Parts: sequence; C-alpha cells; structure tokens
Amino acid sequence: MNAPIDDGYIKYSSTRRNGKVALSDQLDELNRARTRLFDLGLIGVYANGVGYGNVSVRATGDNQFVITASATGNQRILQAEQFCLVESFSIQNNHVQSMGPLPASSESMTHGAIYAAQSRVHCVIHVHSRMLFDHLLQTGAPATPAEVPYGTPAMARAVTELVMRQRHIPTVFAMAGHDEGVVAFGSDTASTLDALLALFQRTSTP
Repeated sequence: MNAPIDDGYIKYSSTRRNGKVALSDQLDELNRARTRLFDLGLIGVYANGVGYGNVSVRATGDNQFVITASATGNQRILQAEQFCLVESFSIQNNHVQSMGPLPASSESMTHGAIYAAQSRVHCVIHVHSRMLFDHLLQTGAPATPAEVPYGTPAMARAVTELVMRQRHIPTVFAMAGHDEGVVAFGSDTASTLDALLALFQRTSTP
C-alpha cells in the first residue's frame, strides 16, 4: 500500500472535553472486530508512520457514536482510553465535538454523515486496501466522486448522498478520492464486518 500524502491528518476543527468511554459488550465486540482487520493489514500503519483505518458504533443520543481515536493505527488491541465519543458534529461548520483522552479519528465527519443519513446504521468500518479499492471501482460498486478528498465537508456530503441511495445494508463502498479507502456500514458490528471480510476473501482468492 502507498499512503496518500495527507492521509491520517484531521481536517476539521474540533473541541474535546476530558472523559473516558465506558466499557461495554458493544465496545468489546467492536475492538475484537478491529483486531481481526488489523491482523489482515486492513487497519495499520504505513511505512512513513501514518496510520490508517478506523471503526465506530452508534451510541445513545442524537447520532452520537464511539470511534477509535486518532493515531491508533499502530496498536493491535486498543484500550478504552483509545476510543472517543463523538457527541455532536456539524458538516456545514466542519466541526466535531468529542469526549475522550485523545482526539477523535480524522474520519469522524464521514462516520457521522453515515449515521445521520440512515438511522438503521449502527456500525461503520473504514479500512485501506489496494485490492478491495480497485475491485470496487472496477466493478461499478458504490463510490464517492474521485474529485472529493477525504475528511472534508464535501466528502461528508457525498457520503450522505451515497448512503441515502442504498436500499439494503450492509453496504461496502469505495472513497474514490481517498486512495485505497474502503468503507462498510451496517445494522450491527457483526454483519458489517462479515460483509467486508466476505468481499475481501472473494477478491483475494485467485
């Protein structure tokens, strides 16, 4: 994998209050799913030290969600303090309000746009894979426009439009303007992970 130059950098403005995400069965399941993706190289760190990939689950509250913190791609198993609660976000103002010891993932705005677009979505997974990315684009799968860069209000709006068009979930799509970026979303962690892994297995089998 070759990392895009600006991959992993937060492009939105943010405010954060101290706190710690509470341990729960839901968070434990998300962490286990993340470890499986890490072991497959779908979440990790590029040779230049920039991390990639993040996961989240919907929390209580109006489109609130728990997401991996920024710069955690080098860890195989995360601790509770490496997750953040995104309490609110504004696509129009390009702003994220979070709670946690660390800043929320650079892709928090994209995750938030997905949750806001479909109330039945309860898990979002963002990974990097040249193989999956190319396969999705070559087969005409859902994708955001190539001219829209990651981590921007334009990407959040593009993702909103894409998600609202999907009649069935889980769905896996490519972020065409975010090289190697692939996103899966679904009604729970298990089905979202299964959809992504099934596609990964199909594309990696000769």
